[in-house]
Amino acid sequence: MTSIDFSKDAAQFWDKRFSEAEYVFGKEPNAYLKNQVAKYMRPGANALCVADGEGRNSVWLAKQGMAVEAFDISPVAVEKAKQLAKEEQVSVTFSVASTHSWVWKPNHYDLIAAIFIQFATPNMRIDLFAQIRDSLKPGGYLILQGYTPKQLDYKTGGPPSIDHLYTTELIQDLLRGMEICDWQEYEAEIHEGDGHHGMSALMGVVARKL
Repeated sequence: MTSIDFSKDAAQFWDKRFSEAEYVFGKEPNAYLKNQVAKYMRPGANALCVADGEGRNSVWLAKQGMAVEAFDISPVAVEKAKQLAKEEQVSVTFSVASTHSWVWKPNHYDLIAAIFIQFATPNMRIDLFAQIRDSLKPGGYLILQGYTPKQLDYKTGGPPSIDHLYTTELIQDLLRGMEICDWQEYEAEIHEGDGHHGMSALMGVVARKL
């Protein structure tokens, strides 16, 4: 796997990645997100999808009757997301933005979905998780899915650097002060387009803002 510096030229990197006609990570929602939403969310909830790429998760949440916003740094990805929403006949408010340029609304969202946002460097990650926590309403939920360090053995998706992967200690520290409602570390076959395909080492977490 080619080594990528995710902190530089991010938009250019992702534009190139998403430039093919096929949806790199497929059109179906992330399985962990789908399973957990049914337990914690309801139609009419305000939801935000962070770095949602081609829109698979935001479009699915909109199909569940939620009011959904989503952003991604790649204009190419956002155009594909808009096309997917059109195909599925749902409305999502899409924006081209980075985690830095996105205007985080305090105490606004019932749900924030952070699915494979492992482009974030360690320094970025601290600020990003603080922004996520602040943007949730009291009682709102973060649903997080990511790869653990064992993913470096599988090489079936995700960043090639251990600094971008999730350990128990790291995520517990980032979510300090939130109520942990679900925590899973597991290995599973996933099929999310060509981008995430095969046996994978995963972490899934649901955390509630107190």
